[in-house]
Amino acid sequence: MNLPNKLTIFRIILVPIMVIIPYLGFTQEIWGLPITFLIIDLIFIIASITDKLDGTIARKKNLVTTFGKFLDPIADKILVLSALIMLVDFGKIPSWIPIIVLFREFAVSGYRLIASQNGGEVIAASIWGKLKTVTQMIAIILAFIDKFNFGDFIFRVKTSEEMLVNSASIYMTTPQFIINILVTTFMVISVIATVISGIDYLKNGKDLLKDK
Repeated sequence: MNLPNKLTIFRIILVPIMVIIPYLGFTQEIWGLPITFLIIDLIFIIASITDKLDGTIARKKNLVTTFGKFLDPIADKILVLSALIMLVDFGKIPSWIPIIVLFREFAVSGYRLIASQNGGEVIAASIWGKLKTVTQMIAIILAFIDKFNFGDFIFRVKTSEEMLVNSASIYMTTPQFIINILVTTFMVISVIATVISGIDYLKNGKDLLKDK
């Protein structure tokens, strides 16, 4: 087994480790953030790096294999969807975001299956597909270190006991407010890119549905 394939398998192995972390009972905080989220984020970042690394090595050293072509996109989907579902479980993002991603991936995977049966035609990834991947990764990484929920930057009202000390205006100048803006922005862009790239993929591959 070559190095790119080993990196892909390593990425898949990291996913169950990432999922188990919340159940290990870590209660410590670093910089005011739960260490659980920081560890999950670190694992996700490492896995994301291997995603870029295995493809680069495979192309540069001509190590592209059928096994790698099959497993690499599966590993990517497992990683991203697992992270999104965890964010839903933590109450950080709404459930409709991973539902849209899942719907798109099922549709595209179906087209790829048909393509493999019709002579192995390959539909090139569009700029929307690349934008989807980049914004998804950034949004997920930031979401794990965001103390608040998706879209909280719009307005945040403190309780009466905190009102004099922590007003909404103070909140809007904090680093967490900036992170929340970035999470919401990148997540919205990724969802839009997911939908458009899926439609673009299906449109460009419509001839694959015709019987030959």
